[in-house]
Amino acid sequence: MEGFGVHTSMWTMKWDREGAERAVKAAVDYKMDFLEIALLDAPAVDAEHTRKLLEKNDMRAVCSLGLPQAVWPSHNPVGAIEHMKVVFDTAKAMGAEAVSGVTYGGIGECSGMPPTEAELSSVARSLETCAAYAKSLGLLFGIEPVNRYETHLINTGWQARDMIERIGSDNIFIHLDTYHMNIEEKGAANGILDAREHLRYIHLSESDRGTPGEGCCDWDEVFGALAAIGFKGGLAMESFINMPPEMSRGLSVWRPVAPDFQTVMDKGLPFLRNKAAQYRLV
Repeated sequence: MEGFGVHTSMWTMKWDREGAERAVKAAVDYKMDFLEIALLDAPAVDAEHTRKLLEKNDMRAVCSLGLPQAVWPSHNPVGAIEHMKVVFDTAKAMGAEAVSGVTYGGIGECSGMPPTEAELSSVARSLETCAAYAKSLGLLFGIEPVNRYETHLINTGWQARDMIERIGSDNIFIHLDTYHMNIEEKGAANGILDAREHLRYIHLSESDRGTPGEGCCDWDEVFGALAAIGFKGGLAMESFINMPPEMSRGLSVWRPVAPDFQTVMDKGLPFLRNKAAQYRLV
């Protein structure tokens, strides 16, 4: 998981043959190092088709997801584990390197109260078992802190660090996201410093989830902190252009964040690549 990648929501949120071929072709055209594939319906994916497509185009992949409500680990750890095993098996068959995202819960999991010890224990149980299963397949396994409006469980780099250290698995990593950090951290650099020993992946997403460089994220702080910790992981641009209704509700995306994917890719991607080069990350 190194270099620049892009979330497949730029072109599709449905990973069928048509969506896969469109996204891989576009990623190749933009000279991306890897794709982050939204694996929202693992049983429906034609894993062999994806694997051959990625191999043919020399494209690496990471998979990501949030769990459906019925199998949120906080109240159904056994169900979460069984759900994730299917995800891991699919990701492995596709040729992916890792599975990450809100793997400790789901978008919209907000109890209205701070997380209880019972909830965190259930989450830890699920993550520990999932990390072991992922490791048996040669996959890395990530957890992504997201903002307080999307979950009450893990919102910051230090909370993700504490969960990982509680579990103790050596193949589990932190996956930060600048959009969420812009809401939750006391400065993006603090979130990166808190996560540093476990940080392997970061979403580069603007404050409005639109075009990087056109919002409120302090990109010099982000890239300066990444350089300071010697970050060597994946840099994945994420902007939500193609949102199905169920995802729009969960992510509270009520208006277009950019005119089209070309605007984000043609303006945002060079901006981020230039920043990464400025701070000697690439």
